Amino acid sequence: MSVNVFLELVEAKAKIASVWPFFMGLFFSYYVFGQVNWPLAITFFVAMLLFNMAVDAHDNYSDYRGATKEAAEWKQKTNIIGVHHLSVKMIRNLIIVMAGSATILGILLVVETSWPLLIMGIFCFLVGYCYSAGPRPISTTPFGEAFSGLTMGFVITLISVYINTFPVEPLTWALFFKVLLTSGIAVFAIGNIMLANNLCDADEDKTLNRKTIVFYFGKPVMLRVFVFDIVAGYLCLIASVVLGYLPVMSLLVLFSIPIIYRNTKAFMAKQVKKETFKYAVQNSLVMALFCIVWIGLGTILGW
Repeated sequence: MSVNVFLELVEAKAKIASVWPFFMGLFFSYYVFGQVNWPLAITFFVAMLLFNMAVDAHDNYSDYRGATKEAAEWKQKTNIIGVHHLSVKMIRNLIIVMAGSATILGILLVVETSWPLLIMGIFCFLVGYCYSAGPRPISTTPFGEAFSGLTMGFVITLISVYINTFPVEPLTWALFFKVLLTSGIAVFAIGNIMLANNLCDADEDKTLNRKTIVFYFGKPVMLRVFVFDIVAGYLCLIASVVLGYLPVMSLLVLFSIPIIYRNTKAFMAKQVKKETFKYAVQNSLVMALFCIVWIGLGTILGW
């Protein structure tokens, strides 16, 4: 397997979805509490990335293994395993290695912190597994967007905050909701990647018997939700600055709006996986880069 094929298997282009919330948690921890635990933060970053790659690889693996006879052409011409004639056994072993390594690192983090991290970690692992496995994977249900957005956008941010602040700040409901609001821009943007994918795959999903939220509400309604999510994310960012959870310089993230508007307009015009899905991914990437740069600088400078 070449490096490029591996990166496609683990959907490396979407890894910003897990890296971004990690940094949001890091910035929140330093700006609000003046706390960063670098050894634990780096360990969590590696574990998070490994597990996220394992989940995405397992998603492709499950789709390939579960494809019906009617989807035989899709299996060989669209799914990466069929397109590149990859060994199913090798993919399975690779998933086990990545998930196993992430588990070991996660256990080490729990030993160094406390039981709340164990609860959050188990939740992430369960969602990660159930997302593409079991009799009814989450990705084939109307709840895929909510689970992907909240688990990756919010829970990863919360874990990042917890491992950096647990010695000085207990995990309370007040902190829970502060982090939820602060991570809102990431939650909505990550959920929109899943929504864009389902909008593009609406016809294909019928063949694969996937009843996503698009199946139940239809494209016109969910396209409006796609736009609403973008607006809601920016509003969460503004509210977080007003309430003092993020530095004022974070408002410079709003300068990303023209790029997001252009990409969203192109996606709204046509939902085709190979042509326009990239715009939803680019939206997430642009928001992430603007957040990491401007919130990061604001946190460091105290502005």
